[in-house]
Parts: sequence; structure tokens; C-alpha cells
Amino acid sequence: MCGIYGSTVYYNDDIVRAKLARVNFRGPDHSGFERVGSAVLGHNRLAIVDLDTRSNQPFTYGSLKVVFNGEIYNYKQLRSRLRTLGHMFHTDSDTEVLAAAYLEYGVHCVDHFIGMFAFVIYDTQLQKFFGARDRLGKKPFYYAHNGLDFEFASQPAQIALNRQVNTDLQAINEYFIWGYVPEPRSAWQEIKKLQAGYQFVFDVTTGQFTTEKYWDIHHTDLNTYKGSYFQAKTELKELLSDAVNVRMHADVNLGVFLSGGIDSSIVAALAAKNTSQIKTFCIKFNEKGFDESVYASNIAKYLKTDHHEIECHTEDGVALIEKFGDYYDEPFADSSAIPTLLLCKHTKKFVTVALSGDGGDESFMGYSRYKWLNMANQFFNCPLALRKVMGGLVKLSPDYRHKLIAMGISVATIDLLYALMLGGLEYSWLQQPELGLNVPFVDMLSAEQGSFLQKMSAFDIKTYLNGDINTKVDRASMAFSVEARAPLMDHRVVTFAQRLPDNFKYGNGVQKRILKDILYQYVPAYMFDRPKAGFTMPLSHWFRHQLKDYVLDHLSLHELKNIPGIDAQKASDMINDHITGKWNRGPQIWKLLVLKQWLKNQKATALPVYQMV
Repeated sequence: MCGIYGSTVYYNDDIVRAKLARVNFRGPDHSGFERVGSAVLGHNRLAIVDLDTRSNQPFTYGSLKVVFNGEIYNYKQLRSRLRTLGHMFHTDSDTEVLAAAYLEYGVHCVDHFIGMFAFVIYDTQLQKFFGARDRLGKKPFYYAHNGLDFEFASQPAQIALNRQVNTDLQAINEYFIWGYVPEPRSAWQEIKKLQAGYQFVFDVTTGQFTTEKYWDIHHTDLNTYKGSYFQAKTELKELLSDAVNVRMHADVNLGVFLSGGIDSSIVAALAAKNTSQIKTFCIKFNEKGFDESVYASNIAKYLKTDHHEIECHTEDGVALIEKFGDYYDEPFADSSAIPTLLLCKHTKKFVTVALSGDGGDESFMGYSRYKWLNMANQFFNCPLALRKVMGGLVKLSPDYRHKLIAMGISVATIDLLYALMLGGLEYSWLQQPELGLNVPFVDMLSAEQGSFLQKMSAFDIKTYLNGDINTKVDRASMAFSVEARAPLMDHRVVTFAQRLPDNFKYGNGVQKRILKDILYQYVPAYMFDRPKAGFTMPLSHWFRHQLKDYVLDHLSLHELKNIPGIDAQKASDMINDHITGKWNRGPQIWKLLVLKQWLKNQKATALPVYQMV
């Protein structure tokens, strides 16, 4: 896990060092750069595999120069295969295997990788850059291309430093709806994201930049699994075991994030099989209804792990809110990023690599919204006109939840409703909500194949998992130099899950059915006999109580008038509705606080410290 950087724009050495230093938390073990012709390549290393300095980057392999962020988990098997094909190796690193695979397979090398990655290879003979981002978007990749020059980095602030950039107001509107800036945009007009499952080629001599999708969830494979449930469970167990096993290889200490839920518990259970006593970590909240640490503790005791509880207090949240923009370069409003930051901060005291349960809800239909939307799908057989009349009646209720239901049943299609729900559904406080809704993936759900449940699952993997969950975990873990690995996001597991019939994953009213049945072979089912809970933070409660003055001070009507894209008076009324308990507007308040801080940071850094030469 590292930070990568490169550019064909000429910057002097001080500027290059400053761009690397901007994200030195991503790789504190070594930082360096190398000039190759008209290009410069830089790297911040967090040493995980082959800790020797021989594996520092930029890495040279014949005529290739490589900068690489992530892990190729099957690199040992690949190295053995490549050796038989005549390739020589002088390190024990996956970086060297990546380079050899490129020499052997060209741009198709990515098809051979099991892992999470964002890398760039500069072929000095062809004078071309080749790079790729992993299939599910675990690792970030930002770039700027102006028709001639090319600059890339792990985080956008590196590119923005000492470069003329402008805030993308379209991206800000999208952020207000979704809580993050969906790819391929970034918060700056000049900077883009390479999309998940895409690769690129940049020709240094001509300035030509081309991208190509190399992987997607295969729609044609949906529902093609022909075996029995027992066979599927056996195959999935083998896949999960291998996904965990390959992610346990590291030359540093390793642990597991254990929330006490199904996903993290199955990862912890499978990991515990491979070592005598693995360390597990969880967050503890004092607020009733948010703390699940007791469940994690009970599972840890059963699995006999070395368990650590980390308490999260209001003051911890405020401290991390103030530093939030340093780690999340773009506006990002998933409030669970705060406990994730705190979790990683304390985990780093014990381990450098941590396995997580991310990806289980999307692939195995675990979110509560799948249950409710699947039930509501039948209701959408009623004519729209009738639903609008019913919505008008329900809307008369003073309960804000009923008002949201009224809005929902008045939406034209269930597909559109699902997308709008993820954005918050009620947008009266925005000046032009249609701008934020005008993203390509709003129509993606209708284009998906399969049942409504399958469509929701595929949609979430391509959007929410990619843009929200992956961003949250990457920035939070890297903020404290921790590498987070997600076995349930192994592309083999994801693809297999997409092929399974719905009732294997959501059968007899049981969500994550097949995953639970595998878990119960290791941990008794009674330990999970409770309602599902997400990894959330009590911000809505804090905004009414401990952080009330903080909100009123930072989001006064005067301050709101400086935030683009919103109706300041309606936003102020919205905040008052929340504080008085009339309507839960915690997520919207958090979006405003995050954006205000981000805009403040942009203003503070508008004038570059260094000058280009």
C-alpha cells in the first residue's frame, strides 16, 4: 500500500518532493522519485512485502520503470509461472512480478492479477505509459491530461499542488446528492478519476491518452450457476478460504477489523484458522443504539483472538472532523469515515495490515434496503397516477418518515426510486438538484439484467461500493499507514456471487443466506440473533446535543451563503428542523460541514508555495 505519482509536466525537485510529501502518510517507509527523459516518477512506500530497500520504487525492470500502489495477492504463483517462461527475479516483491507480467502479456497482464492495485509502467523504449486500476476500485487513481502533458497521483491534492485548478461546480452538486464525487469526475475540473476496471495508455511523444475497460461484472453469467445449494456453499467456502489465505501473506504484523457482523466475523473466523492467535479490533460507542462492541467481543472470545476495543468519544470525532480534509482530499460525506479513521489510528499501534469485511452486503444482498425495496417493487405495479394520489395523502402526516414515503411512492419507477434513495430523496435545500442527479449511473439500474435484487446488487457494486466504501477505507487506512485488505471483494468471490440464484443469497426471508450458513460452521448462529446494524456514528444525536453549538457556529445563515449550490435560507431551516427534532437531517448537515471545510482548505492553498520552472 503506497502513494504513486508521475508527470510529464516539468516541476523542479522541490515541487516534486512537495507533491510526494502531501501524502507521506500513505508510505512513510521510503519516499523517492526518478527522472526518466521528460517524465518524472515518484513513490511513497509502505513496506508490506519484501521489506528490503531493493524493492523501493520507482522500480526498474529492464527497460521498464514502475510505480505501484496495492498488492498482487497471487504474485508467488505468477512468479513461478513467469520463471518457466524465462523471466528472472532478484527480489521477493510483487512489484517485480507485475513488471515481468507486463513484458510477457502486455496490456493483458491485468487479467492475470488477483489483487487491489493502481499502477503505472513507463516503457522507456516505446516512450509510453501503461497503467490500470483494479476491477472493483479498491485503489484510487487520479490524473490530469491537457492534450499533451499527463500527470497522475494516488490523491488529487498532489496534482492540484502548484497547478492552476478550478472547482468543478457540477461535481459539487453531485456530491450534495450522493455524498461523494462519482467517477470519472473529481472536485476539480482539470482532474479526473480513472474508473474501476479500466486501463490506459499515454504516448509521451504524441500526448495521446486512451482508456479501455478491461473488466466488468459479467451480465451474461447472471443466474448461470446450475449446481445445488450445497454445491454452491462448498465452492463459495473454498473461494472465501483462498481469498482470506492469500491476503494473510505479509512481512509485517496482521490483524482483522471485527465489528461483530456477519461479514467481518466470517473473515475473522477464516483468518483464525491460519494462525494461533490473530489480533482483532473494534470501535466502542457510549451512545445506546450505536455500540455493537459487545457482539464483537463475544465473537472474539469464541474465536480466541487477541481482541482490542477502541472507544470513540465526541471529542475524538471533533478532532478528526477538523483534520478530515487533510485525508479526504475531495468532499466526502460518509460519516462512518470518522470511526474508521479512529479504528485505523489505534490499529496501527499493533499491526500494519488489517483484513476487513467490506463487500459482503453488496454481493450477498445484506442491506436492509434490499428487503424493503424488493417488497415495494410489487407496489409499483399500481399506476403512477394512483400512487401520486396516495402519496399526496401520506404527505399530510407531520412525521418526516411518512413524507419520505410519500415522495418515494410518487417516483415513476422502482429503479429510479432506488437511485434517488441512495442520494437522500429530499432535495429542497439545493438550488438545482437536477444537476447532481444528472450522472450516468442514475439510469444504470434500469440497464442491468436479472431480477430486481440482482440489479440492485450489481448497481451497488459499481457505484456505492466503489465510490463510497472504497474511498472511505482507503483514505482512513492510509491516513495512519495501515493496509486494509478485503477478502469479500476478491473479484472471484464477487463474480461467483453474481452468478448465484437470488434464493441462495436471499432465501426464506434470510439475507446473506449462503454466507451465514458458511459462517455458522465456525461460529454458532445464536451469536448473530439480532437485527442488522451498520457501522454508523451518532452524529445526528451529537448535532442535537454535544455538537449543537458547533453546528450553529459553523453553519450559520451567514456561513451558508458562502456555500455554492444551496438555498441558504432553506438549508438554515433544515438545520433548525434537525436540532428541534422535527426531522433527522444529520446526513445533510454533515455534507455541509465537510464541504465548508473543503472550500476553506482550497482557499487557504489557492496560492502555490512553489513556482514552476
